[in-house]
Amino acid sequence: MVVYKNLKESNYFSDLSIPSFLRDWIMQEYSDDKGNIDYEIVGKQIERLYPQKDEWLSIKDRIIQGNESVKILTRISVDIDISTNDITFSLPIYDLYNKLTLIEPWIWDKYKDELLVSKEIWGIVELGYLPPGDNKKDGKIILKSFQNFCPYEIDLEYYKEARKNFTIDEWIDVLLGAIDYNPLGYKDNIDKRTMLSRLLPFTEKRVNIVELAPKGTGKSYLFGRLSKYGWLASGGKMSRAKMFYDLQKKTTGLVGSYDYIAFDEVQTISFSDPSEMKGALKGYLESGECSVGDKKIVGKTGVILLGNIDMNDMDENCDMFRSLPRVFYESALIDRFHGFIAGWKIPRMNEDLKAQGWALNSEYFTDILHQLRDDLSYRAIVNELVIIPPQSDTRDVEAIKRLCTAYIKLFFPHVHQASDISMFDFMTYCLKPAIDMRTIIKRQLAIIDPIEFGKKGVPYLSMKDVHEKNN
Repeated sequence: MVVYKNLKESNYFSDLSIPSFLRDWIMQEYSDDKGNIDYEIVGKQIERLYPQKDEWLSIKDRIIQGNESVKILTRISVDIDISTNDITFSLPIYDLYNKLTLIEPWIWDKYKDELLVSKEIWGIVELGYLPPGDNKKDGKIILKSFQNFCPYEIDLEYYKEARKNFTIDEWIDVLLGAIDYNPLGYKDNIDKRTMLSRLLPFTEKRVNIVELAPKGTGKSYLFGRLSKYGWLASGGKMSRAKMFYDLQKKTTGLVGSYDYIAFDEVQTISFSDPSEMKGALKGYLESGECSVGDKKIVGKTGVILLGNIDMNDMDENCDMFRSLPRVFYESALIDRFHGFIAGWKIPRMNEDLKAQGWALNSEYFTDILHQLRDDLSYRAIVNELVIIPPQSDTRDVEAIKRLCTAYIKLFFPHVHQASDISMFDFMTYCLKPAIDMRTIIKRQLAIIDPIEFGKKGVPYLSMKDVHEKNN
């Protein structure tokens, strides 16, 4: 579950442009007990197992014309055709889709337990070719074997128990190492906790966040390369069909496959039909449901807006959202985002922030956060601890509770009941940060729509209130 990360001393893995969870697997496989890696061997293995997309044609030539069996490390998803009963697979990285593939029954019986773990899974796939037969069926690329690359087992209870051995400050440093950052590179605890706030959508379902930050603070890296359960949309066009449901293909979009969707450099993203997208987003951000045609889409995916902001605009009392695409610049839509991360509190990436030493395997850690999403006990603890003032706005209450629940899962996963966490810790590390994140959203709403939101506050819970309830 741990791996030696030497990211400050070596740019070897950053030059490979591979996700951090793949990097950690490679380091786990090819390092000794002291973390030393033979980079020559690693380079040859990566070249052999992880070909680039533009090498796919030569791979097909080897498989089809050369009748070779070829092994590659990639992402695979499987499907069962209702009409034909055929079991097929796709390799999205190489644009190989189901109509061109086949998994024969005896291969399926051998590997289906691993392949059915999730909708998509990473592993070493062995590919071969089944030529057209006498029945004139088309030739197919077939799966010959599969090896899951995960080098550990996920034991969520063990992780929760292990947390008891750390102080909160020590645990914050553990979390930073797990996402490839050196805790010694931060000037204070506030910077560290602001950085870790980016993980809230990883650990709680349907957490919707806006983050505006200067360039170079690592937004794209964390949301795009840390977890296999997230999707980073960088620029270009986004359609309702791709995000929610494609009526022509009759397939669910991104919200059915990922824990979060992050719109990177959101100012550069356009929508094929802005009004259509806005309508779908309003319903989905509110309740996790939306209608496309006669189809009702239900998802657990959080939506994240990531944007760069000029130094002169880093003021929550000014209109920071004016540079957002018009589809997002509407108070009714912004109100459905739970919180705001003040990204200017996160330092620009520098060499001192690169992880150096033993740390949690990033793949293992993001799998843990993914599993924590299904644990409902933490929300029950939040419901017990948080006192709601009279006449509180329902969206504010839900936003704060949702963020607070995510914070508890992140910082205090070992807590089983309300009495397991001190009121000081709950207030300092969970409730107050959640309120602060929601408050910025409310201030922006008051600027954008002063008539509707100018006089509305947010629920506030004092330390005295917490102690009184506890007693």
